[in-house]
Amino acid sequence: MGPLLIDVQGTSLTNDDVLLLQNPLVAGVILFSRNYQSPQQLNELIKQIRTATNERLLISVDHEGGRVQRFKQGFTLIPPAQSFALLNDLQQAKSLAFDAGWLLAMELIAFDIDLSYAPVLDLGHDCLAIGSRSFHSDINIAYQVASSMIDGMHSAGMKTTGKHFPGHGHVIADSHKETPVDHRSKALIESDMQIFTKLIAEKKLDAIMPAHVIYPEFNDQPASGSAFWLKNVLRKQLHFDGVIFSDDLSMEGAAVLGNHAQRAEAALNAGCDLLLACNNREGTLTILEALSILNEKQSLLTGKVKQLLVNTKISYTELINSDEWRIRHNNLMKLNEKWEDYYASCHH
Repeated sequence: MGPLLIDVQGTSLTNDDVLLLQNPLVAGVILFSRNYQSPQQLNELIKQIRTATNERLLISVDHEGGRVQRFKQGFTLIPPAQSFALLNDLQQAKSLAFDAGWLLAMELIAFDIDLSYAPVLDLGHDCLAIGSRSFHSDINIAYQVASSMIDGMHSAGMKTTGKHFPGHGHVIADSHKETPVDHRSKALIESDMQIFTKLIAEKKLDAIMPAHVIYPEFNDQPASGSAFWLKNVLRKQLHFDGVIFSDDLSMEGAAVLGNHAQRAEAALNAGCDLLLACNNREGTLTILEALSILNEKQSLLTGKVKQLLVNTKISYTELINSDEWRIRHNNLMKLNEKWEDYYASCHH
């Protein structure tokens, strides 16, 4: 099994999709809003992906809540991370974040989806790419609320992905459109990183996604393509032994690393285990061509992918008929209403 996670084109698999999924370099799939119409259609699509190949592929989606939730109708709307501590006292915020983690994980698991890339551990709400996706600007509050969401995801049986290491919250630019540069001092950047440090020490993060951000006080590569950040800091200093994902290599933030093939090579050399290549089929094909079969890495990789697969089994009907689901769903609906009122009052 190779290191690549790819996207598929629409609401059901094309012949091209199936051929790509059968490529031994492909480890899994990331789904987007365009892949979703209804719960029935999603079920069908997942079955098609599961039967396309003999390998158990990792099926993943960005489903963290707020503005980053790919499946909405037929799913519980997860409130944005910022809403938990902003609109509740800390105990209540933690309890609701646990509910959100459990619920988002359980609903995805009911469709045989393995992973949501969550939670966001970036601090503050100024960055265009982050905004309300951040739990708080105070690291202590952000850490406690994020930690509760992680506990919720784990209790449902889903692994967690902390992003965007070492911190994307203090650059204004959006790494989907350009390569942001964080010009702050080493001390400030390291202090933001403490939220990762703590959660890694507590063995709460199963995977980490580094930022497409350059921190010139340390070096001139974006963290996602920097051996300094991934091998030295993450692996050696922080002893992180989980999976490192590259953020999407098609994002403009990765463009400084070269063309698609060069970006993939840079990310692998820097220490990423799994690479996301989405929303640019040509780019994905270039990467597949460039990645000669990585024999020695493959067996290791299969183990890493297996760590992230879900073992919980529950049907959607079973789930939404459970008291646990109903109570948590209602709690989150109330928080969503509070957030909408708050948002409306701020934007008058």
